[in-house]
Amino acid sequence: MCRRRFSVGADGLILIENSDKANFKWRFFNADGSEADMCGNGSRCAARFAYVNKIAPKQMSFDTKAGIIKAELKGRNVKVRLTQPRDLRLDFNVPIEGANHQACSVNTGVPHVVYFVKDIENTDVFNTGRKTRYHELFQPVGTNANFVKVAGTHKLKIRTYERGVEDETLACGTGSVAAALIAGAKGIAASPVSVLTKGGMTLKVYFDWDGKEFSNVFLEGEARIIYTGKINKEAWQ
Repeated sequence: MCRRRFSVGADGLILIENSDKANFKWRFFNADGSEADMCGNGSRCAARFAYVNKIAPKQMSFDTKAGIIKAELKGRNVKVRLTQPRDLRLDFNVPIEGANHQACSVNTGVPHVVYFVKDIENTDVFNTGRKTRYHELFQPVGTNANFVKVAGTHKLKIRTYERGVEDETLACGTGSVAAALIAGAKGIAASPVSVLTKGGMTLKVYFDWDGKEFSNVFLEGEARIIYTGKINKEAWQ
């Protein structure tokens, strides 16, 4: 179903299932068929889908492999409270083709590496991102790779190479959260942080940082309903 040109085309597929822990349970599959624990933008889409289809109220919770996610709808806008970030690591080198790239990393439901760059438009996101994703430092599961430019105390620009999609995507919610949290931990940004994605959508990230741990981490942004329809078996035969 995610196969472009031959099927619907998407970066991922979300399945909504019954849950005895929350309003519903989800399963998230990347375009390559691998199952991911969490997806920030996917969680906003799932929340609006669940509300529109009377599966959950405006304030809801749903069960993921990363834990229970809470969400609130305000019109087309969805604000989700993410699980506790972990494995924060600041300022280490990633050797790629003889050059050291200074990086930071954090797990915001899935693992993310963040590189701060000066010229985000001319950064080789695909090649550097792919080499980072499969780098021996991040085995066996690999990592997502984010390239971030600081545009102000509360503003970032981001481009992301996503694991599972195996390419640059137009937006990554957990990557935007990772970038904002790391910028906050380094003292170069402060909550709330507006993150401008490659696709042109701005995501807003909220968090508290006490110098050691993050808390109250939220991701907010618009979730648009593009179409509804029925897919035929011929799409994947």
